[in-house]
Amino acid sequence: MTDTSKQDRVLIFDTTLRDGEQSPGATMSHDEKMQIAELLDEMGVDIIEAGFPIASEGDFEAVSDIAKLAKTSTICGLSRANFKDIDRAWEAVKHAKSPRIHTFIGTSPLHRDITKLTQDEMAERIHETVTHARNLCDNVQWSPMDATRTEHDYLCRVVEIAIKAGATTINIPDTVGYTAPRESADLIRMLLEKVPGADEIVFATHCHNDLGMATANALAAVEAGARQIECTINGLGERAGNTALEEVVMALRVRNDIMPYQTGIDTTKIMKASRLVSTVSGFPVQYNKAIVGKNAFAHESGIHQDGVLKNAETFEIMKPEDIGLTATNLVMGKHSGRAALRSKLSELGYELADNQLQDVFVRFKALADRKKEVYDDDLVALLRDTASEAENERIQVKFLRVICGTEAPQSADLILSIDGEEKRVTSTGDGPVDAAFNAVKELFPHNARLQLYQVHAVTEGTDAQATVSVRMEEDGRIVTGQSSDTDTVVASAKAYVNALNRLLVRRTKTDPDADVKQVGYKDAG
Repeated sequence: MTDTSKQDRVLIFDTTLRDGEQSPGATMSHDEKMQIAELLDEMGVDIIEAGFPIASEGDFEAVSDIAKLAKTSTICGLSRANFKDIDRAWEAVKHAKSPRIHTFIGTSPLHRDITKLTQDEMAERIHETVTHARNLCDNVQWSPMDATRTEHDYLCRVVEIAIKAGATTINIPDTVGYTAPRESADLIRMLLEKVPGADEIVFATHCHNDLGMATANALAAVEAGARQIECTINGLGERAGNTALEEVVMALRVRNDIMPYQTGIDTTKIMKASRLVSTVSGFPVQYNKAIVGKNAFAHESGIHQDGVLKNAETFEIMKPEDIGLTATNLVMGKHSGRAALRSKLSELGYELADNQLQDVFVRFKALADRKKEVYDDDLVALLRDTASEAENERIQVKFLRVICGTEAPQSADLILSIDGEEKRVTSTGDGPVDAAFNAVKELFPHNARLQLYQVHAVTEGTDAQATVSVRMEEDGRIVTGQSSDTDTVVASAKAYVNALNRLLVRRTKTDPDADVKQVGYKDAG
């Protein structure tokens, strides 16, 4: 077995709560951020980028509370290259056991055009702001946004300035997912060779997945000398997403023979983190997603099944248990008791308080009465819906009955509770789902536009639960709602209402600073 004790350590910098949340529709509540941060801390993430404190009062409070919550992780706040941002970031992270300020500015020709700064003016801005950050905090990270499209000579110049000003980590972002593995490695190698003092700080890599190469680019950068990978759970992030934490961590573990580096991640918590982020963001994980996808350890081919039964290593390069996926899928039913449910949920990585367990148990029994066999995925879906309703949503579905026939229109009889007051209406539509959505809109008028409606079965069989995802947009705000039920129409109505509740939360959030909305300045990578 490979001795990893003397191997180079690669730091894992998770930006799910910052870059991940910027993904359209993935806005998270304060409590959800706390829950994710606590799990990231438990699983051994070295640095948690908790948010962008200047963006809103909500972001500031979340970063501040996470800073106080974290037991072992360094807590990082993002800031643009100005004193006001940096001061706000420091105020948010200063209570952490290990705080970090992450400041950035776009250095490519395209981004210099946005800031209207010359190369010399930008260099001076970098010196001043990194120096200011370092005077506040011993741990400072600096990023030249769009580094992979920045002229090499200028990139070397500004990296040297940031190091001399006190930056302890230099992050090299591939902001638009433009680079390829060889270029990613060459860039890190060049900086290490040409920049004075580069061997005294940590180089980080931050890759986007626009060309499907984020993981490959990150690993190539590590082989070239980077010792921090910036990533997110499930690869969540803007556009095509970021480097996926689970992919780089398991790649380094499984292929330690050719990539002799180690991380401090407890990989048995990966599956729990994946499910939690999927639930909170409302973004389902694609079935064939590497490591955490539903089919990642599934085998349908007869040859594959035979081989796995005889020796799992014939077609599996890692064990399901390595990522916290239970090897068994014990079926639960209506005769299963609380103890069995608690045990099963614990196996799935969920530890519930007694009052939480009681709420889930009542829902479990109701589901078991409608569904002969309740599988692991059914329970995960049940937990998601329970957590959603526990948020004291302003709008709740109390009753829904649809009348279908071979001829349109279909009709839906709906009762909603809106701020505690029940309202009822009967509406029609081109199909039962359309009728249900029309009924919701009649009871709660809104201008939100439905961008996506998606249904997939949680498990197999005609009594399977359906998970419905909807994405809605209103005045530039994008949210995603999800719900599961054995009745697809009921799941659809609840998902639609879940999205409306998220929109209401977004409406009441403090507007970000106007400068944050400026093109190019909402993302450090």
